[in-house]
Amino acid sequence: MYRRPLQSAVRQLLNASASRAVLGKAIEQDVCQSRALVACRITADVGVPNHSQYRALHSTRELHTVKETPQTTDEEVGALTKLIEAMGFTGPLKYNKWKIKIAALRMYTCCVERINYDEFFEKCSLPDTLNSWFLVAQLHVWMCLVRMRQEGRAGKYMCRYIVHSMWEDVEQRSKIMGIDAIQRKESMKVMTETFYAALFGYDEGILSDDCVLAAALWRNMFNRQCEDPRQLELMVEYVRKQMQFIDALDGEDLLLTGEVKWRPLVEENAQSILKVPSLTYNDAGL
Repeated sequence: MYRRPLQSAVRQLLNASASRAVLGKAIEQDVCQSRALVACRITADVGVPNHSQYRALHSTRELHTVKETPQTTDEEVGALTKLIEAMGFTGPLKYNKWKIKIAALRMYTCCVERINYDEFFEKCSLPDTLNSWFLVAQLHVWMCLVRMRQEGRAGKYMCRYIVHSMWEDVEQRSKIMGIDAIQRKESMKVMTETFYAALFGYDEGILSDDCVLAAALWRNMFNRQCEDPRQLELMVEYVRKQMQFIDALDGEDLLLTGEVKWRPLVEENAQSILKVPSLTYNDAGL
């Protein structure tokens, strides 16, 4: 369906910018690349700003010495790849796309299975409901999105499937709870608006001081109903230390395994954050 329009657009681009010799070579490559790329059209990129140049880290003395992940430079791609991705396709990536999808599912699984939700509900005085679960889960998903956006085009590709896995999980949980289709549709609409509003609020908070981050947590996670400043202080400290911890994880390991280990909500030994576990994976990226 999308093959002929894609080939026509590519030919017009090459006619305007290349000589006849380059044109002949590019058209040959066009046929091969079109066959490989038409089948992998994906959804638009999630709106998570690139924070690789303006990351704000925890400012306490205990965590100040943690080394930042080296900043990644934007990958250089050709005009053909840029055009293809502008049309909604994804060009060749550094790693196999199927491996990245599996890693994205694993990373999302870490956000829902390696978090002590009961502790969050207790410490933050949140009701034990599906919405409260979603608010805690989306906070950790956001931290994963921020980290993976630093890994170039492959990281952005992974972000899409992290978010996709999240919505699939939310819908399945709603069905298991017996929520009817109409109410489920309305709930999903509200959760979608909440999620993308939270992304922008948390982005602003992590780039600013603790007051701005506390305000974002108060609006999104606490739903403007937190009256205990100690709960906000606890969550601000948790987000800062967690972001600094996940920054120290190796980007290649994250792209191939998706394994993320979270810091405890209440940290007994702040210096333990300096010991970052090394992840292992086999040749198949599993």
